[in-house]
Amino acid sequence: MISSLVSSDVRAISTAPPGTAGRAFNIDPEHFRTNFAQKPHLVAHRLVGHPLFTLPRLMELARRLPEKHVEYNAGNIGITTDWEKTPRTGLSIEESIRRVEECCSWMFLKRVEQDPEYKAVLDQVLDDVQTHSEAIDPGMYDRAAAIFISSPGAVTPYHMDQEHNYLSQIRGRKTIKVYPGNEVLTQEELEHHVSRKSYDRNLKFRDEFEAKATVFDLQPGFALYFPPFDPHYVLNGPEVSISFSCGFFTPRQDRRWGIHRVNRRLRGWGITPTPYGDSPRHDALKSGVYRLGRRLSKLLGRGEQED
Repeated sequence: MISSLVSSDVRAISTAPPGTAGRAFNIDPEHFRTNFAQKPHLVAHRLVGHPLFTLPRLMELARRLPEKHVEYNAGNIGITTDWEKTPRTGLSIEESIRRVEECCSWMFLKRVEQDPEYKAVLDQVLDDVQTHSEAIDPGMYDRAAAIFISSPGAVTPYHMDQEHNYLSQIRGRKTIKVYPGNEVLTQEELEHHVSRKSYDRNLKFRDEFEAKATVFDLQPGFALYFPPFDPHYVLNGPEVSISFSCGFFTPRQDRRWGIHRVNRRLRGWGITPTPYGDSPRHDALKSGVYRLGRRLSKLLGRGEQED
């Protein structure tokens, strides 16, 4: 059975308590403790109408960002789409933004925290989150921001992220379907995904997953939290959509990432590893091996190798 959650379902628990003026997020502490790092959920935010998220300002930002941090392609694509086969619109990024209402495109501005103004908004959001997350999953690091600009009806294919992520809806609305990673992904799929190049993020959707979806009607003024390793896809509504993504890692998440990579290596040697989470002793050993290997790679100047 598909469960459906819309913004109105969380209005009662998203009301800011007294003394929260100036905060980006309205976080209910009990709701946060129950859901963070466990399941996707909505949080009210105060970013709607912010001048940094108008199309002219985003066009200026796209010009300033390094080319490798600006991704754009056609939006009329399937839920399952290989990243390398994703079609382009034939337009420049500036023309794609200018004609976003009609060209059916999907634009992704990455690492926008390079710009001081956008970094300030990222820090405002994640400072609010860290106030509550530190007691649950401490050590927030590698904060990163991205902006999605989507045409009416555009599709973001089925994929998953490895970090904690809050997607704040600024303009338009979209339907987002999120699937529990521990139910729709095998250990082998997880291990393969974390060992791939970071840009190769899309996954193959299977029809039997549909019954496990949690469906969110994401409207302006609300942010959706994605737990790490929970796959999802996005169907944009009938208007232009602008969303602001705020992600971060923690040492616990980095540890899990490393264990999956070690398990991937063991499978390559013909060894069937103990799945992540099944043996604290094995996980501790693999985590230590991974950290040692990463330090050695840095000392040798090789960086991390992708499988």
